[in-house]
Amino acid sequence: MVVTFYKYQGTGNDFIIVDNRLQGISKNDTNRIAKWCNRRFGIGADGLILLENDKDSDFKMVYFNADGNESSMCGNGGRCITAFAKFLGIIDTETIFSAIDGLHKARIKGSIVELQMQDVTAIDVFDKHLFLDTGSPHHVEMVVDVNTYDVKAKGAKIRYGLPYGEAGSNVNFVEQISENTFAVRTYERGVEDETLSCGTGVTAVALAMHKQEMTQMNEVTLKTPGGELKVTFKESKDGYKNVWLIGPAVQVFKGVLEW
Repeated sequence: MVVTFYKYQGTGNDFIIVDNRLQGISKNDTNRIAKWCNRRFGIGADGLILLENDKDSDFKMVYFNADGNESSMCGNGGRCITAFAKFLGIIDTETIFSAIDGLHKARIKGSIVELQMQDVTAIDVFDKHLFLDTGSPHHVEMVVDVNTYDVKAKGAKIRYGLPYGEAGSNVNFVEQISENTFAVRTYERGVEDETLSCGTGVTAVALAMHKQEMTQMNEVTLKTPGGELKVTFKESKDGYKNVWLIGPAVQVFKGVLEW
Protein backbone atom coordinates (compact mmCIF):
# COMPACT_ATOMS: atom_id res chain seq x y z
CA MET A 1 0.00 0.00 0.00
CA VAL A 2 1.30 3.45 -0.95
CA VAL A 3 0.87 6.09 1.77
CA THR A 4 1.03 9.85 1.25
CA PHE A 5 2.66 11.63 4.18
CA TYR A 6 3.26 15.27 5.02
CA LYS A 7 6.09 16.77 7.05
CA TYR A 8 5.24 19.64 9.41
CA GLN A 9 7.32 21.57 11.92
CA GLY A 10 6.42 23.86 14.80
CA THR A 11 9.48 25.82 15.98
CA GLY A 12 11.70 22.98 14.88
CA ASN A 13 9.66 20.22 16.54
CA ASP A 14 8.99 18.11 13.43
CA PHE A 15 6.35 15.51 12.65
CA ILE A 16 5.28 13.07 9.97
CA ILE A 17 1.51 13.51 9.55
CA VAL A 18 -0.79 11.09 7.71
CA ASP A 19 -4.48 11.39 6.89
CA ASN A 20 -5.68 8.09 8.38
CA ARG A 21 -9.42 8.61 8.13
CA LEU A 22 -9.68 5.44 6.04
CA GLN A 23 -7.70 3.51 8.70
CA GLY A 24 -4.96 2.43 6.30
CA ILE A 25 -2.16 2.75 8.86
CA SER A 26 -1.84 0.17 11.61
CA LYS A 27 -1.25 1.70 15.05
CA ASN A 28 0.45 -1.47 16.31
CA ASP A 29 3.51 -1.51 14.06
CA THR A 30 5.98 0.07 16.47
CA ASN A 31 9.09 -0.88 14.51
CA ARG A 32 7.81 0.59 11.25
CA ILE A 33 6.80 3.86 12.90
CA ALA A 34 10.21 4.11 14.60
CA LYS A 35 11.92 3.49 11.25
CA TRP A 36 9.91 6.26 9.60
CA CYS A 37 11.00 8.66 12.33
CA ASN A 38 14.66 7.64 12.10
CA ARG A 39 16.75 10.47 10.65
CA ARG A 40 19.24 8.15 8.96
CA PHE A 41 17.10 5.26 7.69
CA GLY A 42 13.67 6.88 7.39
CA ILE A 43 11.94 10.19 6.81
CA GLY A 44 13.11 11.66 10.10
CA ALA A 45 10.89 13.25 12.74
CA ASP A 46 10.32 13.72 16.46
CA GLY A 47 7.07 11.80 16.06
CA LEU A 48 4.28 10.48 13.84
CA ILE A 49 0.75 11.92 13.95
CA LEU A 50 -2.34 10.27 12.49
CA LEU A 51 -5.43 12.33 11.70
CA GLU A 52 -8.54 10.19 12.14
CA ASN A 53 -12.31 10.57 12.24
CA ASP A 54 -13.94 11.27 15.58
CA LYS A 55 -17.65 11.18 16.39
CA ASP A 56 -17.46 13.90 19.03
CA SER A 57 -15.19 16.46 17.31
CA ASP A 58 -13.80 17.62 13.97
CA PHE A 59 -11.04 14.99 14.00
CA LYS A 60 -8.89 12.84 16.27
CA MET A 61 -5.14 13.21 16.83
CA VAL A 62 -3.17 10.01 17.49
CA TYR A 63 0.46 10.70 18.40
CA PHE A 64 3.49 8.40 18.45
CA ASN A 65 6.95 9.26 19.75
CA ALA A 66 10.01 8.67 17.60
CA ASP A 67 10.50 5.31 19.35
CA GLY A 68 7.24 4.12 17.75
CA ASN A 69 5.15 4.03 20.91
CA GLU A 70 1.87 5.92 21.29
CA SER A 71 2.46 8.79 23.66
CA SER A 72 0.82 11.44 25.78
CA MET A 73 -0.23 14.86 24.44
CA CYS A 74 2.12 16.79 22.17
CA GLY A 75 1.47 20.54 22.08
CA ASN A 76 3.43 21.42 18.96
CA GLY A 77 1.98 18.33 17.30
CA GLY A 78 -1.49 19.57 18.17
CA ARG A 79 -0.72 22.87 16.51
CA CYS A 80 0.69 21.13 13.42
CA ILE A 81 -2.28 18.79 13.00
CA THR A 82 -4.57 21.83 13.21
CA ALA A 83 -2.70 23.37 10.27
CA PHE A 84 -2.92 20.02 8.45
CA ALA A 85 -6.69 19.82 9.02
CA LYS A 86 -7.07 23.27 7.48
CA PHE A 87 -4.90 22.17 4.55
CA LEU A 88 -7.22 19.19 4.01
CA GLY A 89 -10.29 21.43 4.16
CA ILE A 90 -11.68 19.72 7.27
CA ILE A 91 -11.74 23.00 9.20
CA ASP A 92 -11.58 26.72 8.46
CA THR A 93 -10.09 28.95 11.18
CA GLU A 94 -11.36 27.26 14.36
CA THR A 95 -11.70 23.69 15.52
CA ILE A 96 -12.31 21.32 18.39
CA PHE A 97 -10.43 18.04 18.10
CA SER A 98 -9.83 14.98 20.25
CA ALA A 99 -6.46 13.90 21.62
CA ILE A 100 -5.31 11.38 24.20
CA ASP A 101 -5.89 13.87 27.03
CA GLY A 102 -9.35 15.00 25.86
CA LEU A 103 -10.80 17.70 23.65
CA HIS A 104 -8.79 20.74 22.52
CA LYS A 105 -9.86 24.00 20.95
CA ALA A 106 -7.57 25.58 18.34
CA ARG A 107 -7.50 28.67 16.15
CA ILE A 108 -5.42 29.32 13.05
CA LYS A 109 -4.40 32.69 11.61
CA GLY A 110 -2.02 32.35 8.69
CA SER A 111 0.95 30.33 9.88
CA ILE A 112 0.18 30.95 13.57
CA VAL A 113 -1.81 28.29 15.44
CA GLU A 114 -3.23 28.85 18.92
CA LEU A 115 -3.95 25.66 20.85
CA GLN A 116 -5.88 25.49 24.11
CA MET A 117 -4.18 23.16 26.55
CA GLN A 118 -5.78 21.34 29.47
CA ASP A 119 -6.27 23.11 32.80
CA VAL A 120 -3.50 22.47 35.32
CA THR A 121 -4.62 21.95 38.91
CA ALA A 122 -1.43 20.66 40.53
CA ILE A 123 2.15 21.90 40.48
CA ASP A 124 4.57 20.15 42.81
CA VAL A 125 7.33 22.44 44.10
CA PHE A 126 10.63 20.99 45.30
CA ASP A 127 13.91 22.56 46.40
CA LYS A 128 15.52 22.61 42.97
CA HIS A 129 12.72 21.86 40.51
CA LEU A 130 8.98 21.75 39.87
CA PHE A 131 6.83 19.00 38.41
CA LEU A 132 3.52 19.30 36.59
CA ASP A 133 1.45 17.62 33.90
CA THR A 134 0.37 19.73 30.92
CA GLY A 135 -0.92 16.76 28.93
CA SER A 136 2.53 15.20 29.32
CA PRO A 137 4.65 15.05 32.50
CA HIS A 138 7.32 17.73 32.88
CA HIS A 139 10.25 18.34 35.20
CA VAL A 140 11.18 22.05 35.23
CA GLU A 141 14.58 23.19 36.54
CA MET A 142 16.32 26.56 36.51
CA VAL A 143 19.96 26.56 35.38
CA VAL A 144 22.73 29.08 34.73
CA ASP A 145 23.63 29.61 31.05
CA VAL A 146 21.14 27.22 29.47
CA ASN A 147 22.81 27.66 26.06
CA THR A 148 25.90 25.72 27.15
CA TYR A 149 24.11 23.24 29.40
CA ASP A 150 24.56 19.52 28.64
CA VAL A 151 20.86 18.88 28.09
CA LYS A 152 21.16 15.37 26.69
CA ALA A 153 23.32 13.96 29.49
CA LYS A 154 21.62 15.79 32.35
CA GLY A 155 18.15 15.25 30.91
CA ALA A 156 18.64 11.51 30.43
CA LYS A 157 19.84 11.14 34.01
CA ILE A 158 16.78 12.91 35.42
CA ARG A 159 14.36 11.29 32.97
CA TYR A 160 15.28 7.77 34.13
CA GLY A 161 16.03 8.65 37.75
CA LEU A 162 13.88 8.71 40.85
CA PRO A 163 11.05 9.42 41.26
CA TYR A 164 10.19 9.09 37.56
CA GLY A 165 11.56 5.61 36.93
CA GLU A 166 10.65 3.62 33.84
CA ALA A 167 7.62 5.76 32.93
CA GLY A 168 9.91 8.78 32.91
CA SER A 169 9.34 12.49 32.57
CA ASN A 170 10.24 15.12 30.02
CA VAL A 171 12.91 17.46 31.41
CA ASN A 172 13.08 21.22 30.86
CA PHE A 173 16.05 23.43 31.69
CA VAL A 174 15.24 27.13 32.01
CA GLU A 175 17.03 30.47 32.20
CA GLN A 176 15.23 33.77 32.76
CA ILE A 177 15.93 36.46 30.16
CA SER A 178 13.54 39.22 31.23
CA GLU A 179 10.41 39.73 33.32
CA ASN A 180 8.24 37.55 31.10
CA THR A 181 10.77 35.86 28.77
CA PHE A 182 12.55 32.56 29.41
CA ALA A 183 15.00 30.45 27.41
CA VAL A 184 14.06 26.76 27.42
CA ARG A 185 15.76 23.57 26.31
CA THR A 186 13.96 20.24 26.61
CA TYR A 187 14.94 16.58 26.78
CA GLU A 188 11.98 14.53 25.55
CA ARG A 189 11.22 10.99 26.62
CA GLY A 190 10.39 8.74 23.66
CA VAL A 191 12.74 10.78 21.49
CA GLU A 192 15.46 10.22 24.11
CA ASP A 193 17.27 13.35 23.11
CA GLU A 194 16.92 17.11 23.11
CA THR A 195 14.29 18.43 20.69
CA LEU A 196 14.40 21.91 19.22
CA SER A 197 11.11 22.75 20.92
CA CYS A 198 8.43 21.10 23.07
CA GLY A 199 4.92 22.56 23.28
CA THR A 200 3.77 20.88 26.48
CA GLY A 201 7.24 21.67 27.87
CA VAL A 202 7.14 25.43 27.31
CA THR A 203 3.58 25.42 28.65
CA ALA A 204 4.86 23.74 31.80
CA VAL A 205 7.70 26.24 32.08
CA ALA A 206 5.39 29.26 31.74
CA LEU A 207 3.08 28.00 34.49
CA ALA A 208 5.97 26.91 36.73
CA MET A 209 7.66 30.30 36.46
CA HIS A 210 4.42 32.05 37.36
CA LYS A 211 3.88 29.63 40.26
CA GLN A 212 7.34 30.47 41.60
CA GLU A 213 6.70 34.21 41.10
CA MET A 214 9.55 34.50 38.63
CA THR A 215 7.04 36.43 36.53
CA GLN A 216 3.80 38.25 37.34
CA MET A 217 2.63 38.27 33.71
CA ASN A 218 -0.09 36.02 32.31
CA GLU A 219 1.54 36.05 28.85
CA VAL A 220 4.98 34.46 28.80
CA THR A 221 7.44 34.26 25.90
CA LEU A 222 9.52 31.10 25.61
CA LYS A 223 12.63 31.07 23.45
CA THR A 224 13.59 27.56 22.32
CA PRO A 225 16.44 26.50 19.99
CA GLY A 226 13.81 26.14 17.25
CA GLY A 227 12.06 29.46 17.69
CA GLU A 228 9.73 31.48 19.86
CA LEU A 229 6.43 30.43 21.45
CA LYS A 230 3.99 32.23 23.69
CA VAL A 231 1.82 30.85 26.47
CA THR A 232 -1.16 32.73 27.92
CA PHE A 233 -3.23 31.64 30.91
CA LYS A 234 -5.46 32.68 33.78
CA GLU A 235 -4.68 31.89 37.39
CA SER A 236 -7.57 30.52 39.45
CA LYS A 237 -8.07 29.18 42.95
CA ASP A 238 -7.77 25.69 41.47
CA GLY A 239 -4.55 26.32 39.53
CA TYR A 240 -4.38 27.54 35.93
CA LYS A 241 -7.09 27.57 33.29
CA ASN A 242 -7.67 28.98 29.79
CA VAL A 243 -4.10 27.99 28.90
CA TRP A 244 -3.13 28.65 25.28
CA LEU A 245 0.05 27.66 23.38
CA ILE A 246 0.75 30.02 20.48
CA GLY A 247 3.25 29.81 17.64
CA PRO A 248 3.93 28.89 14.00
CA ALA A 249 3.11 25.56 12.34
CA VAL A 250 4.47 25.06 8.84
CA GLN A 251 4.16 22.35 6.16
CA VAL A 252 7.65 21.45 4.98
CA PHE A 253 7.03 18.85 2.26
CA LYS A 254 4.96 15.84 1.19
CA GLY A 255 6.01 12.43 -0.05
CA VAL A 256 4.92 8.84 -0.57
CA LEU A 257 6.13 5.54 0.82
CA GLU A 258 5.04 1.92 0.95
CA TRP A 259 3.37 0.55 4.06
